[in-house]
Amino acid sequence: MRRVTLAAIVAAVLLAATGCLTPLTSQQPLTPVPAPANPLVGVYEPGAPGSWSQIAEFTDATGVKPTIVVYYSPWNEPFSTSFAQTAWDHDAYVLVQLQPNGVTLSSIAAGGSDTYLRSFADAVVAVGHPVILSFGHEMNGTWYSWGYGHASPAMFVAAWRHVVRLFRAVGAANVTWLWTVNSIQGASSSLSQWWPGAAWVNWTGIAGYYSRATDTFSSVFGSTIADIRAFSSAPLLISETAVGTTTDRESQIDALFAGVRAERLAGVVWFDAAQHAGLYHQDWRLEDDPYALAAFTTAVATNLGR
Repeated sequence: MRRVTLAAIVAAVLLAATGCLTPLTSQQPLTPVPAPANPLVGVYEPGAPGSWSQIAEFTDATGVKPTIVVYYSPWNEPFSTSFAQTAWDHDAYVLVQLQPNGVTLSSIAAGGSDTYLRSFADAVVAVGHPVILSFGHEMNGTWYSWGYGHASPAMFVAAWRHVVRLFRAVGAANVTWLWTVNSIQGASSSLSQWWPGAAWVNWTGIAGYYSRATDTFSSVFGSTIADIRAFSSAPLLISETAVGTTTDRESQIDALFAGVRAERLAGVVWFDAAQHAGLYHQDWRLEDDPYALAAFTTAVATNLGR
């Protein structure tokens, strides 16, 4: 009689905690994003993570279903579980750019943000699906408080490792850690000093844009790819890019995807936002330009077979 009672108690506890009678030990283990056999295509839309509607519009307009969707997360903002789940339901991975604004890297490295980070990590674990996380992107540029000229590479590395160590301690085995630099075309070329080490990074990433008609895949990404591959063999993603409203936009879009294929990259994420603030902050949206839109669709199909 006592054994029946204990079994009933265990079943009740499992049901209350997990919503099912399956023991936690038999559930699927957490896993990161696998290295893709073929390049992934991703998108950032300004409405993310609050809404999926712009991503749906992008998919309808281009005929390309993104497999990565990006959002930028200010420090102390919680993980957007609902957006991550929506992405998963649409066969896409969520890529979160964790931005340490309003906080110093030294404070993060010393554990000053551990409560926030632990809460974020717990939420990532709870969602159960693979999640791509990047911390302090474009650190080799001067425009962020955690970047070149504002923080030392050594302190960036210390903060990066502390964040990764905390997530691992929580059990966030479903995280793919993406180390993202800016193209050295427009930032510091001393990349290796910002490198946390292979044990702390799963993928590498580059942000870079075609701002002028004279820009080529080689001029925007070539040297940066070569520099990164000198110290890392990790999958390499173009994590943020677009072609501006140049006089050669359509052919540059094709060249972008041809370069991704030729370099055997993990994928490319299109920054589909209209900024209207000078050469480096143009209207990158495809939906505003039917010729660019057609070029994008054709380039993806021709070069990536999608």
